[in-house]
Amino acid sequence: MEPILLQTYTVALPILLGYIVWLLKRQKKDRDANGRGTMLLLRVQLIEYHDRYMREGDIPSYALDNFIEMYEAYHELGGNGMVTAMYKEILELEIRK
Repeated sequence: MEPILLQTYTVALPILLGYIVWLLKRQKKDRDANGRGTMLLLRVQLIEYHDRYMREGDIPSYALDNFIEMYEAYHELGGNGMVTAMYKEILELEIRK
């Protein structure tokens, strides 16, 4: 009886571990896609904020807070480049009262 159990474990364990690895890879792929999508949506919103408030010449404090929080999330997701320059420009705007 014991050799049969050992053979069963020897066959079943690699199959089970392979399935677990496949599931983990699939979850990582989904998380990566979600992160990328979120980053792209944040970039669109950051660009819209930048264009609007640079055109107006000042920014309300609530919008500045939103911009900073969105930028930090965008940056943590791996975004950088042109949005960093926009961030610096936004910070130089006068805060509307």
